[in-house]
Amino acid sequence: MKKMTTVLFAFFFITTLNAQTFPREDWTYNTNYETNGWDVSKLKNYKQFLIDSTQITGLVIVHQGEIVFRYGDIKENSYIASCRKSILAMLYGKYVENGQIKLNKTLKELQIDDITELSELEKSTTINNIISARSGVFLRGSNLGDDRKYAPERNSKKPGTYWLYNNWDFNVAGFIFEKETGYNIYDEVEKQLAIPLHMQDWDRSLQRKRGDLTISKYPAYHMWFSTRDMARVGLLMLKKGKWQEKQLLSEKWVAEMTSQITTSAEVENNTLKSTDVDFGYGYMWWLWENITDNKFKGAYSAFGVYGQSITIYPEIDVVVAYKTKGIYGRSNDFGTQIKILKKAVNNFKNQ
Repeated sequence: MKKMTTVLFAFFFITTLNAQTFPREDWTYNTNYETNGWDVSKLKNYKQFLIDSTQITGLVIVHQGEIVFRYGDIKENSYIASCRKSILAMLYGKYVENGQIKLNKTLKELQIDDITELSELEKSTTINNIISARSGVFLRGSNLGDDRKYAPERNSKKPGTYWLYNNWDFNVAGFIFEKETGYNIYDEVEKQLAIPLHMQDWDRSLQRKRGDLTISKYPAYHMWFSTRDMARVGLLMLKKGKWQEKQLLSEKWVAEMTSQITTSAEVENNTLKSTDVDFGYGYMWWLWENITDNKFKGAYSAFGVYGQSITIYPEIDVVVAYKTKGIYGRSNDFGTQIKILKKAVNNFKNQ
């Protein structure tokens, strides 16, 4: 009997250690840094770096489903810029898998045109090309904040053969989602993410589309989130679409979104810019490449202008979410954003 009790205790202990932690109504804050592999002195230095060298307004580091570091106002909802695109990619999964969205469907089949009429070549692009930023359609989007200035001449590239970070693609991806599913994007964010993830700060009334509809018919589906709710999205991705005991996104779709479609070499060549980190591209998620630090193995990010990010580090079970409230007149260049993410996990000792 004593032996059986010991075995059962050992089983319970191991099971508890291996259990996945998820926030419910609120996050769990784990301040037992050293035993969880975090360097206290480095975390203090990191906080000073955020104060002295960045303009971010909120940041959390999540390790094993618990917040181990927080900075600024993590409850405040504000504009998350292009992180919206990665959120939309997540929403697509359910409807790709049930057949409502067929990724090989063309713009011609969808009867999609614009203020500037599309050519027959442009109409041959598929949904798959659209959500991987490889449409070959180089028209202006209804909003700014992309790399269209680097676009080649219209009709010079076949759909699927050329990557360009152009808001026309991303905005049309939103229109296609609503057309094919019959559902509003923001209602789907609420249904697929906000409610099942127990988001603490989600406010449906803040969400609204914007854009110059005299340039393009398709507005941008802007989004407003809090930092701690962005971290919930990141944790769902880290756990391959599973939340507690429920599979909210299929593991297959998470893998597909974060698999390389465009190499970092093509990204750099087509945007004429470089950083000290190389990024490839999947379905509206940025993929960390060619970085020797093992902590970044398989890492991927959502990024937004001014300084917004949801970054997942699968190798070390970490999510970092940060944001910058632009209406305060605050902004971080992309180099600073990368430093924030690299320095965040430099505080982690165990690999």
